Amino acid sequence: MAGAEMKRAAGVLLSVSSLPSPYGIGALGRCAFEFVDFLAQSGQSYWQMLPVGPISYGDSPYQSFSTFAGNPYYIDLELLIQDGLLLRSEVEEVRWGDDPRRVDYGAVYRGRFPLLEQAFERGWKRERDAVEQFAERHRDWLPDYARFMARKRFYGMRSWTQWPKEAVSEALLERDVRFFTYLQFLFDRQWSALKAYANKKGISIIGDLPIYVAMDSADVWACPEQFQLDQDNVPRAVSGVPPDGFSDEGQLWGNPLYRWDRMEADGFAWWERRLRGNLERFDVIRLDHFRGLESYWAVPQGAKTAAGGHWEPGPGKAFIRMIHEKFPSTLMIAEDLGYVTRQVRELLDYSGFPGMKVLEFAFDARENGDYLPYRYPENCVCYAGTHDNSTILGWLEEADPEDADMARRYFGLNREEGFHWGFLRGGMSSGARLFIAQMQDCLGLGGEARMNTPGVLGGNWQWRMAPGDIPPELAQRLREFTQLYGR
Repeated sequence: MAGAEMKRAAGVLLSVSSLPSPYGIGALGRCAFEFVDFLAQSGQSYWQMLPVGPISYGDSPYQSFSTFAGNPYYIDLELLIQDGLLLRSEVEEVRWGDDPRRVDYGAVYRGRFPLLEQAFERGWKRERDAVEQFAERHRDWLPDYARFMARKRFYGMRSWTQWPKEAVSEALLERDVRFFTYLQFLFDRQWSALKAYANKKGISIIGDLPIYVAMDSADVWACPEQFQLDQDNVPRAVSGVPPDGFSDEGQLWGNPLYRWDRMEADGFAWWERRLRGNLERFDVIRLDHFRGLESYWAVPQGAKTAAGGHWEPGPGKAFIRMIHEKFPSTLMIAEDLGYVTRQVRELLDYSGFPGMKVLEFAFDARENGDYLPYRYPENCVCYAGTHDNSTILGWLEEADPEDADMARRYFGLNREEGFHWGFLRGGMSSGARLFIAQMQDCLGLGGEARMNTPGVLGGNWQWRMAPGDIPPELAQRLREFTQLYGR
């Protein structure tokens, strides 16, 4: 099917959490605007982010309390000071962690919410009319989210499946419902200003949309009929991927699976709402785990590994038709990595969406795979590496020596240019319509700057830049590449 086409361009992958904002974690204030300036000066056209929803256990942006809401951690405290909602002395007395290049999520949680409570107490009455108008515009998800979070707080942040069956009085929750509504109002105000600035500078924002939502989320709590749950709201099966060359046990993600039959019966209305909400926030959507739309790996509830799962048919072409009919001008990237069958390739071709090619996957010295740049079709997105990979320099140290040697020979890597620059040059010069590099690779960082190691709990999602980490000459060098290779 025909779809909107991306121009030949380049961009940078950086989580909002990784910005060098003060107060423990990246946010939507001055540092975000300065990063947009850096992208514009570098000749880049896209800023790709990780999911920006409120995070839960494990700190993963792919396990969020809501697929619609914004992360309160990203509300910039400096902007709240400027708005008269916080005092500088209140913010500066909080300890945010010891390492400016790592997010201490415990410290951020302990320090952030008391300050946001203060902002709410000062701002609610002053901005109540505007907040209520905002809530009305987002009535398809915000009331459910605010009620869900108010209940979680009331029950000590336990999962909703562990809440007592008897209903709690709405009067006891009213104040917290307003609080969580107000936080989304603040997030949206700051986000809208940043996105408008980025778009004015010629920078489009790519958002990352996980295919699944977390079990402990407002999404499942409010719409359990859309998921494969039993009468006690226990998943009948959960998500994952099968064993492969990287893992004998597969990956057990544990998300509830969709009732695709029920979703198709009403025209995928829940997904339409989800996509519409995300397309109001982002210019482009990266659809995670695209192959799960053709068929998905269902793992029995209670299994310790994903090895005992089986394939079930996904929504396929009917889902793609919905996207094209409801969002005909949508720019979407299909994350088609992993076990790709002929049927998945056919569905990708049918969608017209560009798939993904990762340079770090290209250099298997034993065979010439689909990830070697000379094999790229124009309609794809080339990544040096993703958030689930090590950095380029980390990969060169960690990879099989024969694979690393093949990469050196293929790109002509040398110390004088810088090994990471040779990789970036190779991706920039490829035929792929879009090239994306992690910011860590633009900075030439090693494996210590890796964002996520799949299957490992703890230590992930923490890397961030410190003030002054971007050297003045970096923008010029990236711009030279984008101009040289027509991006």
